[in-house]
Amino acid sequence: MHDFDENFSISSENKFSVHFKNPLLYSDDFVSLSKLQASEKTLYSSGKKWRYIFRKMDKDGHLIKPEVNFYFDLYFDNNNLLTEWVFSPLFLEIAPAEFLEVSLRSLADAEINTGEKQLRTNFDYIEKTSAKLPQKAQVLSKLGKPLKIKSKKTEEKYYYHFQLDTAEVEKGYEDRKLSVIKLTFDKASSQLLKMAGRFAGLKISIDYRKYQGDDMQSLVKLSE
Repeated sequence: MHDFDENFSISSENKFSVHFKNPLLYSDDFVSLSKLQASEKTLYSSGKKWRYIFRKMDKDGHLIKPEVNFYFDLYFDNNNLLTEWVFSPLFLEIAPAEFLEVSLRSLADAEINTGEKQLRTNFDYIEKTSAKLPQKAQVLSKLGKPLKIKSKKTEEKYYYHFQLDTAEVEKGYEDRKLSVIKLTFDKASSQLLKMAGRFAGLKISIDYRKYQGDDMQSLVKLSE
């Protein structure tokens, strides 16, 4: 990660893709870490693609109609090594490409807490992004109504449930199918301030405010 551009490249014109120039992670490793099989598996002459599909659920655990979903695509070569990770457009509504890229780059100096299986990064050495934060109306137009809203003095937290479409889950890890996504909006500006959620066993929390401003203190937490 310290030599990010030597080991990774990012494309974000039509979709946000992370390309692994020197692949290290095997497909079996990903399943071992996540405890979850993909929703769809496609074979190609050059390898295979796994798609993890997350579908929006109502408060009773039923699929929302019309359907709202996002996905991750993982591409593996013929040696079963991960060569590309693609994020769907809907996911980028809550994790904009500019912020997602700087978050990934910030992992180079992450502090690893092995007990908590957590990465905690402080990347004040990275230049701040000038990208605009998403507006609440924009996000809601894509995600629809939340399950609930918690209101504070200056902020509102919107809760969404998405469930991974998979028939194969390691015993004891069934709860990992559910992704509880929390989006924090500023009441005054309606800007998206923070995103937190769990995706295929990976917990991600990004405070977008930390990418802007003079102090340049940014924090991203990823834990298994």
